[in-house]
Amino acid sequence: MTTLTPQPIPVRNPRTGEFDFEIQPPSTIELDAICVSVRKAQVQWDAAGVEHRARVLLAWADAMEARKSELIAAEQLDTGRFKIAEMMVGATIGNIRSWAARAPKLLEAEHREGMSSAWGNVAFESQLRPFSLLGVISPWNQPIFLATVDAIPALLAGCSVVVKCSEYAPRFSAPLMDAVRAVPELADVFTFIQGAGETGQALIERADAICFTGSVPTGRKVAEACARRFIPSYLELGGKDAVIVTQTADLERAVQGVLRGGVYATGQVCHAIERVYVQRNLYPSFVNRLVDAASAIKLAYPGDANGHIGPFIMAKQAEIADAQLDDAVAKGARILIGGKSEKRGGGIYMPATVLVDVNHDMDIMVEETFAPVIPVMPYDEEADAVLLANDSKFGLSGAVIAGTVDEARRIGRQIDAGGISLQDTTLTGAIINDAEKSSFKLSGLGESRMGPSAIMRYFRRKVLMTNTTEPVLMSSWAESKFSDGDVA
Repeated sequence: MTTLTPQPIPVRNPRTGEFDFEIQPPSTIELDAICVSVRKAQVQWDAAGVEHRARVLLAWADAMEARKSELIAAEQLDTGRFKIAEMMVGATIGNIRSWAARAPKLLEAEHREGMSSAWGNVAFESQLRPFSLLGVISPWNQPIFLATVDAIPALLAGCSVVVKCSEYAPRFSAPLMDAVRAVPELADVFTFIQGAGETGQALIERADAICFTGSVPTGRKVAEACARRFIPSYLELGGKDAVIVTQTADLERAVQGVLRGGVYATGQVCHAIERVYVQRNLYPSFVNRLVDAASAIKLAYPGDANGHIGPFIMAKQAEIADAQLDDAVAKGARILIGGKSEKRGGGIYMPATVLVDVNHDMDIMVEETFAPVIPVMPYDEEADAVLLANDSKFGLSGAVIAGTVDEARRIGRQIDAGGISLQDTTLTGAIINDAEKSSFKLSGLGESRMGPSAIMRYFRRKVLMTNTTEPVLMSSWAESKFSDGDVA
């Protein structure tokens, strides 16, 4: 077991660059006590039933609504974003209410009972048993939403949940826990802990299942640690999302979809557009119009009202993006607008950046960038575009913009990724509660966090079988007397 020797961890402000906050990870004894406590409370939480749990979560949503301004302010400090922080808090509250409405019907639909079709004297009924303790290790790029997106359906399933939030964006957890504590029954089974990698490792050692959102290298470590314990891990990892723009596509639709998909949230979302393949005949016009559109995108400094692109949340991510730009230019790429990161008032920003003359020998076309960088590459035939889009170790999502929906759908069906946006980009969030998607290749592992799987993956399925007639006595057993369809 990991022995925690907790020391305070300073936290950087993404807008000022100052370390103006501090978190305190739990000790081994403290984490043990937390896990024991929520496990104990989980028994009654599960027994109370999903209708009751839904009412409790609706009370939590109301408590969050009452503290909305504090939650928004905390997420703003964590991310350096203002408008997006407000959107994410609203989306989280909406997600709670949506799941509370849907969960009872989903669980009812999963109930099975009847008589065996093989042995007519055996009755059966199903039972769903939730994991006692789910551990969530959440990322820094959308702190509130991604710390709760897995926890909400798990709580409705009847699990207790402990979330280890990112040490780079932990401020939101204090007002969020205030809202949780306003609903004491929920606070008994749901809590947050602080810390870095060793705290996450210690949580893995105490949980029954783990949800992790983050990088591929760390996700691999999480998967290996869970495999050693024979517990499930649900991993949502990196992406290198491609968009294919066909010759028949509406130019303005394509440009605006690509631009938004590439620079929204400073490109710091896993489903950002990071590769653009444009049919060669449209390519010159597309590039010229994209550069024009990108020139209107300004840095949100000193605040959101001043522009569109906020600071990097994590300073190291700017270094990664800068190194990829250097590598691309050294190998022949040209930067048409934008460029490397720059400091503004202690924060680190990057303008909307468009590159051409790129290829798959460059890191910027094969490694996750997580920055407002849009590399554009021409293709000749549709088959070439599909090969380029699929030439990636990632398979999170992607997009196709074409002249017609049918054309976009035909191409989209050939892309090896879990969620494909048609006639736009980054539409995944629109169907988070409606449709399931897998993460292909290195982009993830385990059942979907979207659609019905988002709650069903937290159950182990049992079946209770009843012999409705007298049992066959072993003393009367004879091989020749029974056919394969008889009960023994």
